[in-house]
Amino acid sequence: MGPLSGLRREGRAEPAAALRAGVERFLASCRDPVLLEPGEAPFALSEGHGLHLSARGACLLLEAWDGARTLARRIVGIVEARPARLVLATERFGGRSGTLALADRAAPAAAPALARGSRAVLLERLRRWLARQFPGWQLRDLSAGMDLENSLSPACPRALLTLGTRRLAAIAADAAHASAALAQGLLWLDCLRRRDGVDTRALALFLPRGSETAAALCLPHLCVEARLFLYGESGDEEPAAFEDAGNRVRELAPWIDPPPPAAGESARWVHELALEEAVETIPAAPGEWALRIRGLEFARWRRGALLYGVPPRRRARRIEPVRALARQLAVLRSPSGPDPSHPWRLAQPEAWLDAVLRAHLPLIDPLLRPAPLYTQISALEAGDRAIADLLALRRDGRLVLVEIKAAPDPCLPLQALEYWARIACHAARGEFARRGYFPSLAVSPQPPKLVLAAPALAFHPATEILLGFFRPGIEVERVGLGVEWQQNPRVVLRVRGALRPEWDGGG
Repeated sequence: MGPLSGLRREGRAEPAAALRAGVERFLASCRDPVLLEPGEAPFALSEGHGLHLSARGACLLLEAWDGARTLARRIVGIVEARPARLVLATERFGGRSGTLALADRAAPAAAPALARGSRAVLLERLRRWLARQFPGWQLRDLSAGMDLENSLSPACPRALLTLGTRRLAAIAADAAHASAALAQGLLWLDCLRRRDGVDTRALALFLPRGSETAAALCLPHLCVEARLFLYGESGDEEPAAFEDAGNRVRELAPWIDPPPPAAGESARWVHELALEEAVETIPAAPGEWALRIRGLEFARWRRGALLYGVPPRRRARRIEPVRALARQLAVLRSPSGPDPSHPWRLAQPEAWLDAVLRAHLPLIDPLLRPAPLYTQISALEAGDRAIADLLALRRDGRLVLVEIKAAPDPCLPLQALEYWARIACHAARGEFARRGYFPSLAVSPQPPKLVLAAPALAFHPATEILLGFFRPGIEVERVGLGVEWQQNPRVVLRVRGALRPEWDGGG
């Protein structure tokens, strides 16, 4: 029998004074206390919000409030006391029992409880949103459970609604998981199709306001009947348009070539360092040089200064320490390095794969020009990215966007589609020529070809499912390298679109 049943059987497990003392001791130990009740957003108990405890007969009355809500519960016992988490048994009017928890948001030990609480809140919000936005529809499924077989995460609650023969899938995400929400929605559609034998293509997507750009850029290029809703901190949702997604793409920053050696002492150092073994000097942003060893950046020239280090960085006053770092990295960060477990050897595998593909562009497409070659193109829109990419030009003027991943990632196809949509928009506007990219070369305004490049065994099983939702006009190809791609790069897998792969042999 559970702890709540035991409390009810024994009556009041503790007097109000003892309960109050226990709660106050716990709160005094917290740096950032919050109150958690299933289905409700956390109550912050600092920063001007509050909590009041008072004895009411034989029980303890707990009252909490923030800028928008109040909560009152009768506390009848302590169910569980752990570092950073205190679970209290409650009794509501009518004798209904329940629990609430106090947690220290600043303590790592409280993270699982906070995550569970946030998911429960989002699940209940999704239930309310669907009832308001789709009146008359029946809620058939509502879940936030883990489903490893279908790559469905508990971080994104999901639902299925029906109205006669019509079916609608829904997905919701918080700010921390908004980037994965669309992929989760498509995987949920595929799961429902295989489970129920009905091809469901209608999807409702609920995202925090301000996190919708990636989804808005992708949705016009997917074979789904989508509706996008945005919600704020209060939990109120509203429909949002995504048909004008091109307006979300900022103009490219003008390209400026990095300086020649004559530009100054630090610029001369860059060109001297380029003569060192394994050093790549890459124009990585307008007017900037990035210096890398097999993809790992160890120095950058910016605004007349050379900054170096595998963080932290410092300004170079002499070339000798930068050269010594480059030589040390060249030894450690090599396929036959003396310490295979060294952090510098293991760091940024996507960047290492990026360097390999830069040196072997014909593996991707024999028509690609070796230069100019741009990297991390979204940074030119002042964006941020966690995946390496290359933008190249074929000899026929067609742009090719290469997205790279060294480990399985179910979100790779949609991350790539977002960047593809941006590049397609820039190409259609004629911005590459106008802003100084690919100088003296003709750049076609047609959408780019998209290549997903990875070790062949590193493509996630969800990749084919997600590619199956791409509109037919998007030319996409998967290129898989053998397992020894660091020493001997060769293609062992090449697949168009969502077709199943055919292997040519081992790695």
